[in-house]
Amino acid sequence: MSAKKKTWREKLANDNGLPKVITMDGKLSSKWGTGTCVVPAPREVDALMRTVKKGRLATIDSLRRALATKHGSTIACPITTGIFAWIAAHAANEAELEGNTKATPWWRTLKSGGELNPKYPGGIEAAAERLRDEGHTVFQKGKRWFVKDHEKSLAKW
Repeated sequence: MSAKKKTWREKLANDNGLPKVITMDGKLSSKWGTGTCVVPAPREVDALMRTVKKGRLATIDSLRRALATKHGSTIACPITTGIFAWIAAHAANEAELEGNTKATPWWRTLKSGGELNPKYPGGIEAAAERLRDEGHTVFQKGKRWFVKDHEKSLAKW
């Protein structure tokens, strides 16, 4: 008998003992420098994403800065922050499909440099449509898609 696959919302709700602040040493310090690194909880990444109002944007980097400040750490983990934003996006999509109109506005959270995340629900097309509906200009550069002048619309935390 196989275990039932967890829903995205179940994955989002599982904090696994996070957040935690760790000292960067060994491989971590050679990659990211010295100091401390917060490994955020999935729900706190989601909570930050929820605060991004219509017309505003966030990037994974801006989420990381806000999380590091919140926890008094040097940085927030780029890997887990990105993964948890991805889980939050899919959990929000799952909720929307069930009629929840107050789901996390995942399309407002971009990758570094203002790039749209192709791994979010519906891919580039879904995010681009929602961003355009909110007044942003989306453009293609090579195979990647970006929001024009995204820096001017970054949420302030």
